Amino acid sequence: MKDAKKMIYNPFFLYSLLGICLVLSILFVEHNESFYDRPIAEVIEIKQLENAEMADSHNNKDRLFTQKIIAQLRNGEKKGQLIHLTNEYSLSKAYDQEYKEGQKIFVSIAENKEGSTELTGSILDLKRDQYLLFVLWIFIFILLIVGKKQGLFSVLSLAFNATLLSYALDVYLKHPQISLVLICSVAVILFTVVSLLLVNGFNDKTYAAIIATLLGTFSSLLVTYLVIELTSGNGLRYEEIQFITRPYQMVFLAGLFIGSLGAVMDVAITMSSSIFSLYEKNHSIPVKALKHSGLEIGKDIMGTMTNILFFAYISGSIPLLVLYIKNGSPLGFSLNMNLSLELARAMAGGIGIVLTIPIGLYVSIFFVNRKRART
Repeated sequence: MKDAKKMIYNPFFLYSLLGICLVLSILFVEHNESFYDRPIAEVIEIKQLENAEMADSHNNKDRLFTQKIIAQLRNGEKKGQLIHLTNEYSLSKAYDQEYKEGQKIFVSIAENKEGSTELTGSILDLKRDQYLLFVLWIFIFILLIVGKKQGLFSVLSLAFNATLLSYALDVYLKHPQISLVLICSVAVILFTVVSLLLVNGFNDKTYAAIIATLLGTFSSLLVTYLVIELTSGNGLRYEEIQFITRPYQMVFLAGLFIGSLGAVMDVAITMSSSIFSLYEKNHSIPVKALKHSGLEIGKDIMGTMTNILFFAYISGSIPLLVLYIKNGSPLGFSLNMNLSLELARAMAGGIGIVLTIPIGLYVSIFFVNRKRART
């Protein structure tokens, strides 16, 4: 067993295995058209045309271009046949894009005109999985180079969490009578336990971080729920999620629940690691000194972690905010329409962070005292 672990953690073995996976995944993505239901075609020839200048209602001028594209179908019953397509795009490429030879695109095939054997159709979208795969592999290699063994477990943890979240959402879509908050509660527990155990191992420090994370996250959800109930949700604008045909408040709470978990987990493991590091350096350190040091550390990370949540949530609303203001909407109305939910998420996460600092501190001290009692 130990020999197997040493072989897995061996850098040469690990990077060789990842190199093989990299090559195989690239080959798969380059030839995976048969796994798609929609027709996919590869662009083999482009004829570029330029159209006249156009202007929108605000007199913002743009120039239109037309591409006459010949592409070869890569899947379906008509695989191997050529299809003739037309693509119009603007110089700004705000709502459209220019295609290049060698790119693969999703297309719809039109019915042949009577007496014509030439396939025609329209372009639906660009096939992007190869680009996403490239970015994913860069992320994995950077994580492994910097984190080494911990980086490997971080990748495994991330893969598990992504799979679990996808499964949780699938369960909710198939069984809408089950509360999404309940499903996410189970998922949060599994996220926390698996992530922290994989990255930090089975030890008191990890157990303290798990307990602090769960208490902090659930406390944050409880406080947020009580505030929304007491205020009847006044000030929250749910327009952006009103089309999901599900209870929007429950969906909002579930998203808030999952969103605050990462920051709370980070604070919990920071508090736990700090307290245990102080104890390992000085086994006779008094509890009062641990509390004082822990609170100082908590004060230092509280502001930065809250800011991280704020910027992460607000940044996603910038495009819509600019769009509202650009179209003459008053600033107050634009902020209210686009930032109410994001600010609520950021504040709820901030509450979780603040609550987790004392929770993480006292839970860690409890485990330190228990460790002292054993020795």
